[in-house]
Amino acid sequence: MEAEKLREEEEMLKREIVLTVMKIVSTRLPQRDLVTLLLVSPWLYRTLVSYPSIWLTIDLREMTNAGDRLLAALSLPRYRQVKQINLEFAQGIDDKHLELVKKKCRDALSNLDCLNLNGCQKISDKGIEAITSISPKLKVFSIYWNVRVTDIGINHLVKNCTHIVDLNLSGCKNLTDKSMQLVAETYQELVSLNLTRCVKITDDGLLQVLLKCSSLLSLNLYALSSFTDKVYRNISLLANLRFLDLCGAQNLSDEGLALIAKCDKLVSLNLTWCVRITDSGVIAIANSCTSLEFLSLFGIVGVTDKSLETLSKTCSNTITTLDVNGCIGIKRRSHEELLQLFPRLTCFKVHS
Repeated sequence: MEAEKLREEEEMLKREIVLTVMKIVSTRLPQRDLVTLLLVSPWLYRTLVSYPSIWLTIDLREMTNAGDRLLAALSLPRYRQVKQINLEFAQGIDDKHLELVKKKCRDALSNLDCLNLNGCQKISDKGIEAITSISPKLKVFSIYWNVRVTDIGINHLVKNCTHIVDLNLSGCKNLTDKSMQLVAETYQELVSLNLTRCVKITDDGLLQVLLKCSSLLSLNLYALSSFTDKVYRNISLLANLRFLDLCGAQNLSDEGLALIAKCDKLVSLNLTWCVRITDSGVIAIANSCTSLEFLSLFGIVGVTDKSLETLSKTCSNTITTLDVNGCIGIKRRSHEELLQLFPRLTCFKVHS
């Protein structure tokens, strides 16, 4: 009896040690390594499978036969509480796989809160309808670089998933102002929106988002050259905005940028190739946005040392990344000279 009791205590201690270690490392351990551990021994298999928080993520990023792998994983009891699925640039997954997930694994995604479909170019509106219809708690949805998705897909998304706070539609070139209307009406608690290269969206579409999604902390409008000051001025409505990417905003004027300066909590601002901007606009930003850590003025020939001097006075204790490459009005400076202006600078690009 004594020996048996000691064995039971030893077994319990081993189990507690394994679970404690896994709790620490499981979030950093690649899924394939985690699955490999199941093959070490029946005891370890039973121990790991009995610990639900280890199996909250299915990571099939860049894997082949991802559709079949996803179906196989979701059929296992250990993934019944999965919260995150990453299929970024996975191969071999299309609408029919997501429709099979809906048919065979309906209950498996009831707690899913993050879905990454970046680069899954064979998924269309049908696939979005299938996967979102069984993921009512979804909060983060990313479908970068997908030219099959249309406003119909976004309609499925907003209908099925009403709690989205982080939305990445970068490269979805077939989305129009209709999608922006749907987003604005449904996701008024949205904190992050990426519309990079969504070229069919106009001032009117973006304006709806700016007027209704006042909680935005991050807005990415990279490579969208058709917007005008009509909409840029209304970015000032986003009082809590931290991240703003306006790379390629060819119609942005100093007046528009001066209004954007009302977003005085900005930490990161990309003005690359905003060719109409001059010292006037940058100085307005410098005087108001005194928490800036990242600023790119790449390619803006109308910016001179006046901007740099003002930035040094107002943001010298915060800026760590500064890009003035192509700003021919800013004189060339050595590393040491730049550090005198911006002591915390760790990344800088100066024109050659």
